[in-house]
Amino acid sequence: MSRRLLKPAAGLLLGAASAAVELVLLGVAALFMAFAFALPFSKDRRKVPGAVASAAMAAARLERRRLAAFHGYREAAEYGPPRALAYLAQRVPVGLLGGVIMILIAYGAAMTAGLAASWWITGDYLDGIPPEPWIVAYTGIFGAVLLFVAVQGLVGVVALERKAARRCLGPSPLAEYERRIAELSVSRAEVVDAVDGERRRIERDLHDGVQQRLVALGMLIGRARRAGDGERGRELLRQAHEESQRALADLREVAWRVYPAALDGEGLRAALETVAERSALPVAIEYGPAGRAPHAVETAAYFVVCEAVTNAAKHSGATRVAVRVTEDEGEDGRMIGVRIEDDGGGGADPAGGGLAGLARRVAALDGAFRVDSPPGGPTVVAAELPCA
Repeated sequence: MSRRLLKPAAGLLLGAASAAVELVLLGVAALFMAFAFALPFSKDRRKVPGAVASAAMAAARLERRRLAAFHGYREAAEYGPPRALAYLAQRVPVGLLGGVIMILIAYGAAMTAGLAASWWITGDYLDGIPPEPWIVAYTGIFGAVLLFVAVQGLVGVVALERKAARRCLGPSPLAEYERRIAELSVSRAEVVDAVDGERRRIERDLHDGVQQRLVALGMLIGRARRAGDGERGRELLRQAHEESQRALADLREVAWRVYPAALDGEGLRAALETVAERSALPVAIEYGPAGRAPHAVETAAYFVVCEAVTNAAKHSGATRVAVRVTEDEGEDGRMIGVRIEDDGGGGADPAGGGLAGLARRVAALDGAFRVDSPPGGPTVVAAELPCA
C-alpha cells in the first residue's frame, strides 16, 4: 500500500518540477515562434522552428515516460511538434497545480506535527492555557477534511495528466477509427480462416479416425454374417463389438475437441479440469475468477489452454504444465488473463497453425495474445481477454 501511494506522489513531484522547466521552455518557444512568424522572408510561417520542435518533442517523450513509470499510462502515441507544444501548454498548469497541492499537504503535515508537539509533548500552550477538548476535536476534523480534499485533488491531477496526454499525444479520432476499421477487417478475415481450418481439422479427425473404425466395423459384421462356423461368428461379433466401442470413443474425442459440453453447463473451471484429467502430462490449475465470464471469453480461454496443453504434450518434451487463470479490473473493465507454462525445450513457433489460430481467436475479442518460447524453454502462452 505504501508503494502504491508513494509512487504516484513521486510522479506528481517530478511532474511539478518538469512543469516549471517546461513553463520556461514555452516562454522561450513563444519568443522563437513570434520571431520566426514575423520574418518577412520566411518561406513557411506556419512551420514550427527546428529548435522549438526538437525541444517540444523531447519534453513530450520524457513526460510519456514519466506517466508510464509512475502512473501506468502506456497508450499509443502519434504526434508531431505542434501537438507536442499543445500538450505542454495544457499539462504545465496541471503539473504546477499538483506541486501546489503537494506543498499544501506538506505545510499541513508540518502544522499538525507542531500543534501535536505543543499540546502533548512540550506543553508549550498558547498563553499558557491547555487547549479545550472541543478545540482539539475541531482541529482534527477540520484537518482530516482538508487532507481528504487535497488527496482528491491529487487524484484529479493524475486524471488530468492522463487525459491531456491521451488527447494531445494519442492518435487523432480519424486515425483511430481508420486503425479500428483495419483491425476489424483483418480480424474478420482471420476468423473466417480459423473456422475453415477448424473444419478441415474435424474432417481429418473423422476421416482418419471414426471413418476408418466404422469401415472396419462393417467388414467384421459382414464376415460374421458369412461365417458358417458358430464359434467363428461369435469371435467376429466380439471383435466387432470392441471396434464399435473404439469408434464410439473416437467420436466422443472428436466431439470433445470441437466443443466441450462442460463449458456450457458448469463453466470454464470445470472444462479446464477436464483438460487436466485427459492430458498425458500433469497439469496444475490455479483458477482465480469468482464468477462466470461471458460465453465468448470462456470459450476463447478454454481453447487457448487446450491447444497449449496439447502442444506441450506432443512437441515440447515437457514433464508438467501450469495453468493460471486470473481476473483483473482495468481501465476498460473486467479482464480475464490466461497463462500456460511448461518446462519443455521451447522453440514453439507463434506462426504455427495452432498458435496462429489461437491468436486470431483472441484478436476477434479485442484481446492480446503472446507466446514466449526461447530455445531451451520454458514456453509461456498468455492471453488477455476483455469481458466488455
